[in-house]
Amino acid sequence: MGSETTGNIFVVDDDRFVLESVSTLLDEYGFTVQAFANGHEAVKQFVTRPVDLVLTDINMPHMDGIELLEKIRFLDRETPVVLMTAYADLDTAVKAIQKGAFDFIIKPYSPPYLIHTVEKGVHYKHLTQIEKNYKRELEITVEKRTSELAEALRRLTKMSREIIERLTSAAELRDEDTGLHILRIGLYAKKLATALGMSDTFIEQIHIASAMHDVGKIGIPDSILLKPGALTSAEFETIKQHTVIGEKILQGSAHSMLQMGATIAASHHERWDGSGYPYGLRGEAIPIAGRITMLADQYDALRSERVYKGAFDHATACDIILNGDGRTMPEHFDPHVLATFDEIKDEFAEIFDASQSQEPPSRGVHTRQLPLPLDAQPPVSGRDRPGRNPPSPGLPGSRPPASRGS
Repeated sequence: MGSETTGNIFVVDDDRFVLESVSTLLDEYGFTVQAFANGHEAVKQFVTRPVDLVLTDINMPHMDGIELLEKIRFLDRETPVVLMTAYADLDTAVKAIQKGAFDFIIKPYSPPYLIHTVEKGVHYKHLTQIEKNYKRELEITVEKRTSELAEALRRLTKMSREIIERLTSAAELRDEDTGLHILRIGLYAKKLATALGMSDTFIEQIHIASAMHDVGKIGIPDSILLKPGALTSAEFETIKQHTVIGEKILQGSAHSMLQMGATIAASHHERWDGSGYPYGLRGEAIPIAGRITMLADQYDALRSERVYKGAFDHATACDIILNGDGRTMPEHFDPHVLATFDEIKDEFAEIFDASQSQEPPSRGVHTRQLPLPLDAQPPVSGRDRPGRNPPSPGLPGSRPPASRGS
């Protein structure tokens, strides 16, 4: 005799005759059987070895079948427990089923029915084990795939940032002095966005995207972009087109970083009072990323020395931004952004001063990664000229433009 289903069976019964007869029957059908005269011994052994099914009498001294059922269920809810009971204990058996017993057998038992019930229980245990193993393998697979996806995302993010770096580098190669300017703009913008209470995602994106504000300079002729003197009105109109060119280069991307870059490129010369360019936007019609970058760009332009202008110290630059000087006016800026700048302006000075200790690399060599810490090697520089109307020719004593179409 034999059974297609085999397994480890615990048989528990205080009746020696029943214990031996059931054990012998199960052994003949190929099951591995361990017999116990009481529940305490069965519980002790249960925790030391795998068990596929427990077959126990209900009425036993010291620990009855119901208590044994509860202990087995506590130790392992997946191990089926089959109860053996006489007709008089039928109500008790039904209650045991309600407590989680797998099945019950009425004494005197029918050998074929007992074998069928045990096979059914062991098969159930095997199925639950297969399911558990499958779930474990699935979890391992999901964890592995998640790790692979995370690594792929990391590589994609790195590649995306490298593309952004190369876009900004293309503009920098046209203009000698903007490398540290671009680095600082990202840090200023990050400081402002943080102080304004923007989301972590926004802060991370503007830190990098603001560096693309001048990417459109790649489309401006060298004869205008690199001109050391004052620009004519026609030349200034050409310079102003770097905003539109930058927007066209970056727009249409599915990448949120590039989307913000396009927004900033187009709007970082718009003014709160509507006097900016290229679209003459006013107030909150100007995207917040553009409003933040506009102030950051203006501060850095005022602080920076160019062949066509001198550098202002921190206090003077802040006074011009906050109080105006006739060319730069407070009404050019978002009032909330301006007030926030006033609160954290000393942090702008720290960023600018820290960058001054950096030695620029040889012309044409780019080692920059965005965002860069201030103690990292700066990129190739290019001349930064955020947009301002050129001074009227021949007016003595007029302040040179702080910037030209950065």
